[in-house]
Amino acid sequence: MRLFRAMTLTSGRLLQLLSLLQARRYWPGDELASRLEISGRTVRRDVERLRELGYPVQATTGPEGGYRLEAGTAMPPLLLDDDEAVAIAVGLRTSAGASVTGIEETSVRALVKLEQVLPPRLRRRVNALQSATATLSRPAADTAVEPELLIVIAGGCRDKQRLRFAYRARDGERTRRLVEPDTLVTLGRRWYLVGWDCNREDWRTFRLDRIDRLPTTAERFEPRPLPGGDAVAFVQRSARSVTYRHQARVLLHASAADVASRHRWLSDDLEPLGDDRCAYETSDDSLEWLALRIASLGVDFEIVGPPELADWCLRVAARFERAAR
Repeated sequence: MRLFRAMTLTSGRLLQLLSLLQARRYWPGDELASRLEISGRTVRRDVERLRELGYPVQATTGPEGGYRLEAGTAMPPLLLDDDEAVAIAVGLRTSAGASVTGIEETSVRALVKLEQVLPPRLRRRVNALQSATATLSRPAADTAVEPELLIVIAGGCRDKQRLRFAYRARDGERTRRLVEPDTLVTLGRRWYLVGWDCNREDWRTFRLDRIDRLPTTAERFEPRPLPGGDAVAFVQRSARSVTYRHQARVLLHASAADVASRHRWLSDDLEPLGDDRCAYETSDDSLEWLALRIASLGVDFEIVGPPELADWCLRVAARFERAAR
């Protein structure tokens, strides 16, 4: 939280500094420091930050030293570096598919405005991320990926350029992959890449949190038709085809329509059992994660099996009880 506040203060101060530099032709350094209520050293750091972002601030040294913004420089409406622009685009892109009433249209409008005010270089990268991404839900923090990884992969999808990367499989095996990237998908709590695996000569899904280091780009390719034409459905089918160690079945005290309206990616895993109940089947290698996943649905439930799942529900409940105290 302290880091967030510091970043917010810094961004606001940079905007104020730019505004002052545009307000008149020349500012002595000590006067700028006084107006911004910061030290001369901080002024110098902020000026350097502006230069890194592409703003031509000229400085003079000596007793009368100061700063001026190069003539003809217009103050743009946003101060964003690459990671910040991608973070905003990812957040808005995810919100555009959210289930909160009214937020979808608002997020789309904000994305359009973001595109209009970004510099051309950043606009192209953000557009690549938007056009290459399909989503059903918001990824969770425990499987978060670096913005630069999203940028590189989205660029590969946009430019039809093969990607080389080291990949860690579910069983821990590490391999090198050459992939023709097609679409980025957010499903459940994870990011996936759908692409043609050149080594296995077949379509595959890759979890982004299992890609080691940034991919490198290779030669361009001619796009292939994705089976079924729907990247989200492809990831869903791939996820269901994986065999996990633990298979769970629970009865949810809510209708299948109600649960699916809040968690759209579960629609194919729900069995309607009346107006106020449905069955939910899911699987994972971790019983702890199964307990947390089911609890996160936000409805009361009964465990059909396996019996060990009940023990983990008790452990999770005890953990929350201790935290609440």
